[in-house]
Amino acid sequence: MYKNIVLAYDGSESGRQALIDCKELAHWNHAELSLLAVMPYSLSVAGSEGSIFVPEFRQREVARYRAVLDDGLRQLAESGFTVSGEVLVGEPVQQITHYARTHGANLIVVGHKHLDNWAARWWSGAISGDLIEHAHCSVMCVIVH
Repeated sequence: MYKNIVLAYDGSESGRQALIDCKELAHWNHAELSLLAVMPYSLSVAGSEGSIFVPEFRQREVARYRAVLDDGLRQLAESGFTVSGEVLVGEPVQQITHYARTHGANLIVVGHKHLDNWAARWWSGAISGDLIEHAHCSVMCVIVH
């Protein structure tokens, strides 16, 4: 069935549930498992005078995403998995689908939280719908309410 699984992990409630579900799926399929944390482009900070490049801000963001990834890797290692992980920078759907394609994944797993109104959905930047449209392989959305 699924032998090479990529989990897009952000440490959120839905991401943590996706990690739990992914462990079970990977265990039963004896699958290779990769964990990704995708940091959107955030090279500048906007202010009243415009945007400026702030290297310290980017370094803090990379460190934050690395900590989220490391936490997910630790949880998987504690469950007996040998797993690879990577922090990617860019547009999340593009980064996840490119990684999955180039690494031969046949399943992408992502968490998703239903939001009550269109404004919340728009501001949240949820990627699961776009991911389904652009992925070359199956996508499993783990839903939390």
